[in-house]
Order: sequence, then structure tokens, then C-alpha cells
Amino acid sequence: MAKQIKRKSVINTKQIAAKAITDSAQQIWQAGLGAFARAQQEGGRFFEQLVQQGKKLESTTRQVAETAMKTVKKQAADTVDDATGRWDKLEQVFEERVSRSLNKLGVLTAKDVDQLTRKVADLNDSVRALMAKQGVKAKKAPARKPAAKRPARRKAAK
Repeated sequence: MAKQIKRKSVINTKQIAAKAITDSAQQIWQAGLGAFARAQQEGGRFFEQLVQQGKKLESTTRQVAETAMKTVKKQAADTVDDATGRWDKLEQVFEERVSRSLNKLGVLTAKDVDQLTRKVADLNDSVRALMAKQGVKAKKAPARKPAAKRPARRKAAK
């Protein structure tokens, strides 16, 4: 008889567990149906709320992006200015070194040639003035000869 009572209690426990599981499944099903019904009722309102949240998020994102772009542009401009200044300084140093090297070698610069040209022109004017005082006619500079033409190239025989 003890075995029979034990069997009935095991059966009762299984029935109770099965009923609890069934009730729980039924509640889950009903909750799902309730959520579905509510979503249908509030679907339009919910959609509008999502749209409003999206607009706010877009506005915030644009502001952040614009601020970031301004920062990047400023940094780029600063970098370009810095690089330009350094390039100018490097160019100046290079020109000074080349000039010193040319001077050491005795090569005249364009400035030196211009000064010499002016001095020769001044001397030429002075000589003409002295010659005019003495009554000597100054010779005209000889006419320049045209540059020699290069002979035409012959076509190579095939």
C-alpha cells in the first residue's frame, strides 16, 4: 500500500507540474497577444515617437559632425601654414648656401652683372662726353651680325 501511495503522489506531482507548465505557456501566449493588440493600437503613435527621436538624434549628430569638421579644417589650415613657413625657411637657407658657394667659386650673380652693366653704361656716357668736349667724333658701335643659320639636317638614307 505504501508503494501505491507513493505512485499516486508521483503521478500527482507530475500532473501538478504539467498543469503549471500549461498555465505558464498559456500566460505567455496571452501576453504575446496583448502585446500584439497594443502594438496595433499604438502603432501610429509609436511610429511618430520613433520619428521624433530620429529627428533629435539627427540634429545632434549634425552638430557634432559640423564641430568635428571645423576642427579638422582648422588643424589642416594650421598644418599647411606651418609647412609653408618651414618650406620658405628651407628655400631661403638653400638660396643663401648656393649664393655663398657661387661667390667662393667667383661666379657672378645676376645682381653683380646688373651692377657691372650700369657701371659700363655710365663709363660709356662719360667717355662720349669727354670725346665731345675734345671735338672727336665717337665711332658708332659696329652693327651686329645676324646669327649664323644652322645647316638643314639631311634625311638619313633608308
